[in-house]
Amino acid sequence: MFSFRVDPGVLRRDVLASLVVFLVAVPLCVGVAVASGVPAELGLVTGIVGGLVVGALPGSKLQVSGPAAGLTVLVFEAVQEFGLGTLGAIVLATGLFQLALGALGVGRWFRAISVAVVQGMLTGIGLILLFGQLYTMAGAKQPRSGPAKIAGIPGLVADIATSGRALTAFAVGAGTIAVLVLWKRAPAALRTVPAPLAAVALATATTALGGLPVAHVEVHGLLQAVQPPGADGFTSLASLAAVSTVFAFTLIASAESLFSAAAVDRMHDGPRTDYDKELMAQGVGNTVCGVLGALPLTAVIVRSSANVRAGAKTALSRFLHGVWLLLFAALLPAAIGIIPLAALAGVLIHAGCKLVPVKELLPLWRDHRGEALVLAVTALAIVTTNMFEGVLLGLLLAVVKAAWETSRVHLHVHEPADGPLTVTVTGSATFLRLPQILGTLENLPADQPVELDLSRLHHLDHACRIAFDNWTERQGIARRVPQGPVVRPVPARR
Repeated sequence: MFSFRVDPGVLRRDVLASLVVFLVAVPLCVGVAVASGVPAELGLVTGIVGGLVVGALPGSKLQVSGPAAGLTVLVFEAVQEFGLGTLGAIVLATGLFQLALGALGVGRWFRAISVAVVQGMLTGIGLILLFGQLYTMAGAKQPRSGPAKIAGIPGLVADIATSGRALTAFAVGAGTIAVLVLWKRAPAALRTVPAPLAAVALATATTALGGLPVAHVEVHGLLQAVQPPGADGFTSLASLAAVSTVFAFTLIASAESLFSAAAVDRMHDGPRTDYDKELMAQGVGNTVCGVLGALPLTAVIVRSSANVRAGAKTALSRFLHGVWLLLFAALLPAAIGIIPLAALAGVLIHAGCKLVPVKELLPLWRDHRGEALVLAVTALAIVTTNMFEGVLLGLLLAVVKAAWETSRVHLHVHEPADGPLTVTVTGSATFLRLPQILGTLENLPADQPVELDLSRLHHLDHACRIAFDNWTERQGIARRVPQGPVVRPVPARR
């Protein structure tokens, strides 16, 4: 737990930073909830838990947790497949899983996950979020699958062009995106207001003053939205599909949180993150969110960077942002109901575009084509299949790529004036390199004595050892192995 004993200067900065983070969090909490297919209030509940619960626990001092755009697609799919009642059970199981992983010291090992897989995961999420929210921005129902979302774009364009209501809603969303993009060029005095809040506020004022016929967020009340999971929800966890969803939630939420922590650590000079404690803090937060039937939470880089830039020095700022969210949800729930859905869709489209590392793709392709391939395959698999299968495919491809790159082997053929032909094998000989190894050996001259020297190998796996044994026995040649010198005289091959 953090201490409230801070000097007045630090206290002032933390309070101001907490207000900035609160203003950033409100539209994002509501927008993520709506895009996830759950009541808007549940996004605020998750934000409150991220502030009051995770914000008071050790781990990373300055990063802020709440509902994240990166989990929107997965939550939407889970709600569509299992129902809102089971979502709480899934989030609760995710939290318990994270607690166990943190207690076992696995948190630090999440940093070993390929960055290309994580970037591919976020790119896939960003693309699905982008294409899906285009429908919401036009007031249309979005298809469920990624390919269907993309295939339906021409029809959506036609609807926008022929329907005045759809065109109006789309214009509100487009205006929201324009404000988000151009806000950094606004006068410094205006930029004290966070861009998401300014964009949503302007869109809300425009639709209200103009009486525009656009859909708004439905409000049910904070207490009415909170629905703890029942027995049926926990029973649903017995299915393989639900277990896969829990695994995907855990992997993505944990990886996103710990990668965010690493990024936040680079932004300030304060205490570094304890990754295992941070993972356990995220687990506690998701356990509480699951009990309340709310959205899963992760550390969110948008809110975290806003917290650091606003001058926060201690964990008090992220805790207080949860207090302001609680007061807002309890005292001003009607304020949510006047927000246009198209404006929130615009905020999420902007967030989805920021998940796609456009500026990094070309340098990555130039310098690390294997990593670029892993990123592209992961993103494409997520868009065309689902989150779980896409991430698994990306991890598998990353492992295969690493195995291929580490199993570098070189065969040097030396033919002295007198004596046998010597083939020296160096590097790491694994089954992945067997075609190369056997191809070189089989192309050696058939009428010369040969000595095979394996003494300089760093690694020799079982498959290659068997292949070398079989080849030398078949050819009747000598060999040096890593454990010793030549084991028999060098006869000429028959």
